[in-house]
Amino acid sequence: MASIMAGNPALKSVHAQIKTRMEKTVEDFRANLLSTRTGRANVHMLDQVKVDYYGTDTPISQVAQISTPEPQMILVSPWEAAIVPAVEKAIRTSNLGFNPMHDGKVIRVPVPPMTEERRRDAVKHLAGVLEDHKTAIRNIRRDGNEHVKKAAKDKLISADDEKRASEEVQQLTDAEIRRIEDFFQAKEKEIMTV
Repeated sequence: MASIMAGNPALKSVHAQIKTRMEKTVEDFRANLLSTRTGRANVHMLDQVKVDYYGTDTPISQVAQISTPEPQMILVSPWEAAIVPAVEKAIRTSNLGFNPMHDGKVIRVPVPPMTEERRRDAVKHLAGVLEDHKTAIRNIRRDGNEHVKKAAKDKLISADDEKRASEEVQQLTDAEIRRIEDFFQAKEKEIMTV
């Protein structure tokens, strides 16, 4: 279906802005899913961890190489040996439940198997993150509808175009919410599979 908004000069930028903002929200949700713990080691589990690197909170991936040599082990190899203790401390205090150990060069992070209770907690946490992102998408919808109403009030578009544009904003909203719900369901299945 052709976009009514993208074809209308008065709404073209609004359409592009809504689409971009919604896609960023979906990508942020996907990043949250990647960093969520499942039973298996995953390099993205440490995405939220920040290391004090010369006074700046820096993502761990920017100061070290992260790999998963085994299904239950994350290996972190900092670029500089001097920051090994800082990286280990950042992982330990990250609230992810990891107990890292280092030998002066690399940090080994054993990933304990998840208990049934931890799996449920992870899904519950993700459900909250899902709701936050749905709310963000709905807020973007509200902003888009306000722009459409303003364009109609300023006589830049007809009443029919206003109605069609509002329907299109709703369709975009429904599609993006459906996307993040699908991502959530796939991740929930992955977490609950023992």
